[in-house]
Amino acid sequence: MGAYVEAVQTGNLLFLTGMLPLAGGKPKHLGRLGAELDLEAGRDAAYTACLNALATAKAYLGSLDKVTRVVRLGVFVATAPDFREYPKLADAASELLESVFGKERTSSRIVPGVASLPLGMPVELEVILEVAP
Repeated sequence: MGAYVEAVQTGNLLFLTGMLPLAGGKPKHLGRLGAELDLEAGRDAAYTACLNALATAKAYLGSLDKVTRVVRLGVFVATAPDFREYPKLADAASELLESVFGKERTSSRIVPGVASLPLGMPVELEVILEVAP
C-alpha cells in the first residue's frame, strides 16, 4: 500500500509502520467514529490494528519474547466532530498490549482525532517497542 517497510529498528527501539484494522488483507471497518461507526466498531478496529502490530513485531523479531517494553502507543482516530470517546476506544489496543506484555511493560499513549485516515479506515496505530539486544 505504499513505499515503506513495516518495521525499522534503531538501537533497542522497534518502530512499526502505521497499523490499520485489516483482516485477510481487507479493511475490517470503514468510516468515521460518531458518523458511520459506533464506539464498539471503533474498539474492534483498534483491537484488530493492534493484533496486526503484534503480528508484524513477531515476524520482524522472530518472537515477542524479545519485547522488553511497549514505549508508546499512538491511536489515531478518524471521527465526526462530536465524538468524545477516545479513551474507551484506545483502551481496546492498550488492554491487548497489557494482556500480552503485562501491566509493568505498558506504554505511554496519545489518542488524537483526525479528519481522515488511509483507505477510509477509522483507526491507525503507531507502536514503538523496546527490544532486547
